[in-house]
Amino acid sequence: MNWSKSILFASAAALALSAAAARAENMPKRIGYVTNYATHEWYQNVIKGMQARAKELGIELEVQDANLDIAKQVSAAEDFMAKGVDVLIVTPVNEEGVVPLLRQAKSNDVPVVLEGNPVKGMTTMVAICDYDTGYTAGVEAGKYAKEKLGGKAQVMNVGLPLLSATVLRSQGFMDGLKTIIPDAVMVHDLDGGGNPDRALEVSSAALAKNADINIIYGINDSSSLGGLQAWKAAGKSQDNLLTVGTGGEGLAFINAIQNEPSYRIEAAMFPEKEGYTAIDAAVKLFNGEEVPEHIVSPTAPMKGDDWKKYYDYDGTVRTIKWDAVNALQPPEKCMKTSADLKK
Repeated sequence: MNWSKSILFASAAALALSAAAARAENMPKRIGYVTNYATHEWYQNVIKGMQARAKELGIELEVQDANLDIAKQVSAAEDFMAKGVDVLIVTPVNEEGVVPLLRQAKSNDVPVVLEGNPVKGMTTMVAICDYDTGYTAGVEAGKYAKEKLGGKAQVMNVGLPLLSATVLRSQGFMDGLKTIIPDAVMVHDLDGGGNPDRALEVSSAALAKNADINIIYGINDSSSLGGLQAWKAAGKSQDNLLTVGTGGEGLAFINAIQNEPSYRIEAAMFPEKEGYTAIDAAVKLFNGEEVPEHIVSPTAPMKGDDWKKYYDYDGTVRTIKWDAVNALQPPEKCMKTSADLKK
């Protein structure tokens, strides 16, 4: 018997077991996530991604909903810290309101991972490249308009100026569109509030004043669908219209692509993947590892039935295809960030 090989194998096995034990010891026991709006499909699927990863790693995850109330968000985070969570994950209700919370967490030695939007003084944020996501969708919209809409591009942007992330999406969309159709114009630049009721209201008012548009762009699915609903409520045909959504938040965009003739492009953001990545970021912070300020989560423009590459849908529930989504490569650096909005 080759005793030297046996010793080597035994040593390797011992090292592997030791590494596994170290990993187990260095896992945070509890993570608290304060979402900004848990009734929204996007955040429901972010939470599913977090739960899936936390379960894999043996971490207890607790979720509280701020319901778009910054005071409630701060209170929920303070409650988590009082309970002794190891790491906080926060989706900001608004960027300014979370700044004092970050200072408080730092003074309590509680690491914080932000999801979705940057905040002054943050350590790290898990988010897509918002400008890039809008840009690539704009390029695809330009190609569609050139082929199907006679090269004309007159846009109703159902936006959300409150957040830098959503402003970047709208800017990126128009910039990408203009690479294909240089004389594309934004006819309406609206504040749809990020919800379908507000999006419907402002879109209806805008179309009553000027309905000479042929592209509806929404910074999330609620915005694009609210804009499209306003178009349909005005009795207009979708024959010469393109609707572009952003998010791939839940079932709404799949139903729209299947049933609405104009809903042809979706800038998918894979919320499950973002939640999964946020848990991994929390583990790294807990272990004192160096992390980039922006951990980029992947996106992809979906045209028509492209969504089937990434999701199964049985008519009631959608299930993410992790292999396909994990194969997507996010950019190493965003084309533009919130810092560019201040220049």
